[in-house]
Amino acid sequence: MRAAGRSGRVRLWDRLAASDPGLLRLTAGLRTVTAIALTLAVLAAIGVPVPRLVAGAMAAMVATFAIREKQPARQAGTLALGLPVALASVSLGALLNQHVVAGDLFFVALIFSAVYGRRFGDRGTALGLIGFQIYFLSLFVQATPGTLPALYGVIGVAFAGSATARFVLLPQTPAGTLDRLRRAFRARLAQLIASQAKLPDAGPEEVEKVLEELRTRTARLHETALMIQGRLEDGTSDPAVARLLQRRVADAEIAAERLGLLLLTARSAERTDTLTLHLPGAPVPSGVESPVRDGAASALRRDLRALRVLMLRPAGEASGTALAQVRNRLLGYREEENLPEASPAVQDVFRGLGEAARASLGLRLALDGPQDESADTPATTRSREELDAEDAAIEISEEQEPEAEPTGLRRPTTRAALQVAVGSSLAIAGGELLSSQRWYWAVLTCWIVFLNTASTGEILVKGYRRLLGTVLGVVAGIGLAGLVGHHTWTAFALVLVFIFAMFYSAPLSYTLMSFFVTAMLGLLYTLLNTYSAEVLVLRIEETALGAACGVFAAAVVLPVHTDRRTNELLVAVLDRLADVTRGAVDQLSGGTGGDLVERARELDQALADLRAATQPLTHPITPLRSRRDSVRYVVALLETCAYHGRSLAATAELLPTHPSIAADPRLRGACGRIVHNIEAIAAHVADPRAAVEIESGPSIASMLEPGTLRTPRYGRVTDRVLRHLQRLDEAVSGLARPLGVTGGPAR
Repeated sequence: MRAAGRSGRVRLWDRLAASDPGLLRLTAGLRTVTAIALTLAVLAAIGVPVPRLVAGAMAAMVATFAIREKQPARQAGTLALGLPVALASVSLGALLNQHVVAGDLFFVALIFSAVYGRRFGDRGTALGLIGFQIYFLSLFVQATPGTLPALYGVIGVAFAGSATARFVLLPQTPAGTLDRLRRAFRARLAQLIASQAKLPDAGPEEVEKVLEELRTRTARLHETALMIQGRLEDGTSDPAVARLLQRRVADAEIAAERLGLLLLTARSAERTDTLTLHLPGAPVPSGVESPVRDGAASALRRDLRALRVLMLRPAGEASGTALAQVRNRLLGYREEENLPEASPAVQDVFRGLGEAARASLGLRLALDGPQDESADTPATTRSREELDAEDAAIEISEEQEPEAEPTGLRRPTTRAALQVAVGSSLAIAGGELLSSQRWYWAVLTCWIVFLNTASTGEILVKGYRRLLGTVLGVVAGIGLAGLVGHHTWTAFALVLVFIFAMFYSAPLSYTLMSFFVTAMLGLLYTLLNTYSAEVLVLRIEETALGAACGVFAAAVVLPVHTDRRTNELLVAVLDRLADVTRGAVDQLSGGTGGDLVERARELDQALADLRAATQPLTHPITPLRSRRDSVRYVVALLETCAYHGRSLAATAELLPTHPSIAADPRLRGACGRIVHNIEAIAAHVADPRAAVEIESGPSIASMLEPGTLRTPRYGRVTDRVLRHLQRLDEAVSGLARPLGVTGGPAR
């Protein structure tokens, strides 16, 4: 019973780790709620009135969520600097509250400075956020010079509560976060394999659902891999360890994605296009009406389940003869003589299982250290030797010089600061026409829609989502205010619940976050005895006004149109794709390609930025349906290109140590067309008037003369490289049509 209970807790924890990689959302919500609860407990113990309790709760929330730095020492420094900034801000708010013109001018200047401060990194962003939010707090609680001493004490207690929650009760170190992210990666890897295990037996009525689940879990695995990439530098003490983890995570991700493609191909009439895994609503590969009924099907199902256990099982539970036998059997599929009698496509799946098992072994060695080798078979021993040789060959690349940033009005922070200053000025003027008491809600909305946005379209979508969440929150706030009445601590308890929900849901849905914020404000107004249905309706009006002012300012003041923003990011993706492809093929041809894994991750990050920037173009409310479909198609093709680029980079990095791969100089000439076409498309996107054409011609494989090396393992690996090059060539050519690039003859 104890073992069953422990197993259930492990499964629950794995699900939580997979849904919230690194437990970042859970930690943010719990830390903020804990800081507020500590602040309220101290203030209540000394008999502070309810309005000061509300001020303390808001200050504790701001002091906690504003700080985003990863290193505890830097967090402490920013928190210490934030206290005098907060005291100065609340002082100016109280002193200028009665002077309308001077107060408004200072508020606009504060908003400009807070946004401009983002150019100084996380600390500048945090201090600007604290200054703005505490000034807003002074307006919310109607601070006056006479109340300043009490507010100083409340804010001091709030910052102390935030420090206690952050550094004592819920400490979070970069190494700990990285460790939780790695656990999340394993959990999401196991979830993806569980979805893949459904493919062989999925009937015609089920395959669409399974395929959609496969797409979702593949994307989530990639998201976690990128999060790990962002934490490696701070979470490891040795650059060599960071480099090793980066490679092993990349290997596992590529092996898992390739296994899914092989499974789809095994149940299809022809080889599956990689686009199937990246384009929502893509047609199911032909021939899927008949699930796999090969004689090796039962072994395939068994081994997929075994691979999932192998990926998921932590080091402490990974010992024992049974698990070692499973690992040995899967690694044995890397040898041709161990493959079962089956069709070539199904045999490819077993090869993919062997490569995934090898990636699992490498990941386990990198994360958990040396393992028991007493039960190793010769195939397992060879895999360990290959991994050891790769580890020894890792070199730390030199730091790249930072790219030159725009200056003057072209600098994003300067442009955003001017835009939000103009929008806030309009929001102040319009907000005071709606209400001389609560005009600041319009300013807050205008400020918020500029956070983490870079184009007019992004601001428009964010404003729409905030307005929708506010309307729904007003309805909930009216109902909750009637239920809570004057039960102070019940209201505060609900406020804490909503704050946790707000932080936990923020990365998932901005609309949902806005709903919880507005419902919480209804309770705060009840606590301040200023609640009425008219007040919450006024919040909707002020929110709509603030969003409109933000969109207007973004469209008029130094505008960055969505098309321009996405084109710039698209060129960046294409440039990095060309860089990865050129470097990988150079190394596969016998040259040196540099740090290919790092280049592949830069490509992935650029693609993630592009995907986020295209959200306004793919949003369900967009009236341009054909354009939305074209954007989705282009992004899916780029994701396909990135997958093949990652695979080429990972294969090329094996060359110095892997006995089954040898350099082939013919590849350099064969891939020249691919790089040329990528650069031609990038040039056309950057300047539509550029006279460029893509080249067409025979397949990559047919461009290579028959080789002299005929060993089965060499042929298999070479075939894999050629498949990636061929698919990359096809995907790049496919990009030309929606982007308006014409084709030309082959050279």
